[in-house]
Amino acid sequence: MNKRYLLVLTAVSMLALGACKKSKTEPTVTPPVVTPPTTTPTATRQQLSLDSIFLYAKEVYLWNDKLPTYEVFNPRQYTTQTTDAKNYAQALFEITKYSNPFEWTTGATRSKFSYVFDKANKNPVAVINPEASVDLEGNGNDVGLDVGFYGTTANYNVYVRAVEPNSPADKAGFVRGDKLTKINGIEYGTNYTEEKGIAILNAVENSVSVEAVRGVDGTTFSANLTKVSYASSPIYKSRIINADGKKIGYISYARFAKLTNPATRNTPASDTRFDPIFQNFATEGVTDLIIDLRYNGGGYVSTAEYLTNLIAPSGVSGVMFSEHFNSVMQSGNAKILANQPLLDVNNKVQDQNNDGKIDTYADVNYSVSANTISFSKTGPLTGVRNIVFIVAAGTASASELLINNLKPHVNVTLVGRKTYGKPVGFFPITIENKYDIYYSLFESKNSLGQGGYYSGMVPDYDLAEVPTGTAMFDFGNPNDVYIAKAVSVLAPNAKSVNNTTMSSVKMFNTVSSSNVIGAELSNKFNGMIENRFKLKN
Repeated sequence: MNKRYLLVLTAVSMLALGACKKSKTEPTVTPPVVTPPTTTPTATRQQLSLDSIFLYAKEVYLWNDKLPTYEVFNPRQYTTQTTDAKNYAQALFEITKYSNPFEWTTGATRSKFSYVFDKANKNPVAVINPEASVDLEGNGNDVGLDVGFYGTTANYNVYVRAVEPNSPADKAGFVRGDKLTKINGIEYGTNYTEEKGIAILNAVENSVSVEAVRGVDGTTFSANLTKVSYASSPIYKSRIINADGKKIGYISYARFAKLTNPATRNTPASDTRFDPIFQNFATEGVTDLIIDLRYNGGGYVSTAEYLTNLIAPSGVSGVMFSEHFNSVMQSGNAKILANQPLLDVNNKVQDQNNDGKIDTYADVNYSVSANTISFSKTGPLTGVRNIVFIVAAGTASASELLINNLKPHVNVTLVGRKTYGKPVGFFPITIENKYDIYYSLFESKNSLGQGGYYSGMVPDYDLAEVPTGTAMFDFGNPNDVYIAKAVSVLAPNAKSVNNTTMSSVKMFNTVSSSNVIGAELSNKFNGMIENRFKLKN
């Protein structure tokens, strides 16, 4: 190791040890700046932060073995953007290019997984993804409409893909499948451009007037929606679908939010949103499940674990999944993490060993054995063996983790579009006590050692969400193309669904040319956050 670099890490460690003398109840700690081997007395805070972004990556980034030396990378060259946040994001993007072909592929204009978050842009309380309008805890600050664009560039529809529960749009009666025809007095539907799509997204993030067509009956209506802060549920809808006597439990899930009652040393986890639904499924004799994750970009690993245990049949035991950090992390040599206090769920510093020293991320055991999670079946639903997951391009991270966890143990079928492809997770690295850097830190693998789905999970039935000549339907409606296909997989001989004859439910078994046009434009969190750690002995 470069001697000057060693001296830098030694100095950083001394600073971290000094910080440990602070009160255990102190809510935040400002991490010291990591000084590079080539520092000069005139280095600016921006330069030192750019240095830190690279030096942290050298030890914690999943593909750190591909990174060049500090001198070759020269992080201080990234100062041409208009803000510090953009400069730091540019430096991080350049780091991710070395992962090719995992997080970045030739020609891509953004990294697939890693990003920088300016903590000052909280919306309204705590947002992980700076582009999200509703955070992982359900704190919203918009009108509650999630829209998508379907058709061709010359003839397309602006559909309401989802409505956030308890939002202004929800209270105004909007449902998935409503079609927006005018937004702030402007007609849309022809001559699509990505810029126009972004304009629409910007409009529905703020107070907006719309004219629309009701999806269920074709009636027209208008509404003025005012942007407010609200608390939303991550569950769009749940129901039981009867297919000729077979009972299928359906749940559409928006994000892997924190559990309402996380596990403690003395109390098992529970959740006031999931638990009643699965109790009802068990009481009503549900035998199969449809889990709708088409717009779910992920969230907390702990919630994916809990949901896996709710779904798994009784008798499943052993390894559920494991997390694999890089070799430096696994060997306990990521000394730079001594600058990062290991905060508890209330963002307080902690001393779990009661040794008078504040815990840091350098105290965590990153070995595979310490980060292997086993099944612990919970809940009353015990006999499910067949599950259809509805997926799309926005299905990522914790959603894919849930699917991968269950694949070795039940019959899993995927309906929809190829998933995002993110088998990696992270926790935040804070610099300047202002910016959280989310590097790709670990890869997850199931009980069979299967992972690596960087190109996405390919569905068993690849279908357009709104094929030509059809309409969009609400979550749980058996006329929805994906739900209709899922029902046909689970109950292939069914002649009716909830007393609706199957002949009226259109089935599509091949790829249609009609689909979302442009990029995936939904502003949703995309990631897999780990916040449970075992300390070294």
